[in-house]
Parts: sequence; structure tokens; C-alpha cells
Amino acid sequence: MTVSGAQLQELQEYLAGLDYPLSREDLVRWGQENGLSTAALQLLRSLPAEQFGSPGELGDALRGLG
Repeated sequence: MTVSGAQLQELQEYLAGLDYPLSREDLVRWGQENGLSTAALQLLRSLPAEQFGSPGELGDALRGLG
């Protein structure tokens, strides 16, 4: 799945302020509860790691999708 820079920035801004650590499933559930688009939810589901210890780890994983 190819991710644009705009999509990455939007997701990172949307996910700012979450408490870490959190799992990929936590991210997807949070996105569903907060109205993330289907495309954004698909991106979260495609993240390679199952656990993220910090915003930096999540950001690296998101950038890795691009």
C-alpha cells in the first residue's frame, strides 16, 4: 500500500496525544471510535509492528509504509 506524505501527516496529527504504549489493535479501535476514514483505518491495520512504545516508533512505522 502506498502512502502519501499528506496522508502520513494527517494521521500523525490525528494520533497526536495518545497514551503509549499501545497496540495496533488499540490504534484501529481508536480510529473507528473517532471517525477515521476507511483508507486511514486500512493504513493502521497494515502497520508491521503489533506494539508501539512511543510516538516516534509509530511515526517510523507509518513512514515505513510510504
